[in-house]
Amino acid sequence: MGRAAREITDTELSLLNELWQRPTATVQELTEALYGNTPAALLATVRKLLDRLEGEGCVTRDRTKWPHHYRAVLKREDLAGKRLQAAADELYDGDLAPLLTHLVRSQKLTREDCENLRKMLDELDGKGSGRGK
Repeated sequence: MGRAAREITDTELSLLNELWQRPTATVQELTEALYGNTPAALLATVRKLLDRLEGEGCVTRDRTKWPHHYRAVLKREDLAGKRLQAAADELYDGDLAPLLTHLVRSQKLTREDCENLRKMLDELDGKGSGRGK
């Protein structure tokens, strides 16, 4: 992706969120999902935003159909990772550990969330696969 993750605008992120929820969508479908109606000015705005996202490699367009169908290429997890790393770079000199610690401590995690987090950490440490506790 050409731009830094933090440079994706809120409106572009709204488009990506819509595309992450479905396999493909047209400009009209996306405009209706975001705004509830499709006046020409809104259609043109959404089309321009999609063109920009396509140019950055975040979405792709199927030009074999009319109207064209767009699909997200950028994965939500990749964007989240880039944004978290950008926050760590800005706030903690690139160190993710204090940022993650802050996120875990400041959020209300369910018992299931905590168990999943422990399991993931154990797996990263090589303790989680195939061993009983």
